[in-house]
Amino acid sequence: MPFPKSDHIWMDGEVVAWDDATVHVLTPTLHYGYGVFEGIRAYPTDEGSAVFQLRTHLARLLRSARIYPPLDEVPFSVDDLCDATLDLIVRNGHEQGCYVRPTIYLGYGEIGLNPLPSEPKVAIATWEWGAYLGEQAQLDGVRVMISSYRRIGKNTIPPAGKANGQYLNSSLAKVEAIRAGYDEAIMLSEDGFIAEGTGENLFVVHDGVISTPPLWNGPLDGITRQAVMTIAEDLGHPVVERPLVRTDLFLADEILLTGTAAEITPVREVEGRTIGPRGPITEAIQSTFNDAVRGRVERYRDWLTPVPR
Repeated sequence: MPFPKSDHIWMDGEVVAWDDATVHVLTPTLHYGYGVFEGIRAYPTDEGSAVFQLRTHLARLLRSARIYPPLDEVPFSVDDLCDATLDLIVRNGHEQGCYVRPTIYLGYGEIGLNPLPSEPKVAIATWEWGAYLGEQAQLDGVRVMISSYRRIGKNTIPPAGKANGQYLNSSLAKVEAIRAGYDEAIMLSEDGFIAEGTGENLFVVHDGVISTPPLWNGPLDGITRQAVMTIAEDLGHPVVERPLVRTDLFLADEILLTGTAAEITPVREVEGRTIGPRGPITEAIQSTFNDAVRGRVERYRDWLTPVPR
């Protein structure tokens, strides 16, 4: 079922109707996946809608573009994209929050593998989107498998950027998991260490210590990942970045998946091995995060950018 439409989409400085936001079928981005994107959420607060880590996300979008020239030639700054995003949320009437998808892609120009003759374009869309893995999953957890597909290697496609084409890797793992009867897949690095989910970072709790794969094992440096690390430390739970193997998942007391789409989702089962219901550390982090993004925790208020009313 398609996600719900909004009224408008922002494209290169112009606001257009949702159905008029089109590109040519011969854009190299469609054929080769040459583009970058971000996923961002706005949440309802007592003072109106607010966007979680808006500037941080848009700064990462432009950093991703630097990896893929000529995408880095867009004539828009972080400030420009922030203003465009906030204006679009207002125009689309998302008073109770929304999902935001900014993307930089290649316009019509050259269909070969050399992207340099093509002009970079920018679009921002917003729509209402619930929990990626399901509302109930945030309470009961999800069932995961370890994918046969490895996470892209550091010298294959740079994992530090959020490039369109690299998510073919994630989609193959996701389809494999769904067809096998699971909700999600965990991907290993080239050398067999735990990397991340198909679109989520991963944390393991064992004997009160929280561990997460280091960036050199291939996970994206997630913005929600950073927030969870901060919250956990503030709650008195040490966080260690260290290489993890599959037995660390099998023997975990708790496992968390984190990301803009998934937010904070526990894992209840790994390949038939029961991890259990949502544990106390997961619940505490999840509760604090949910309060923080809704403006109810003063120490994290600077994570939010209010949407003009």
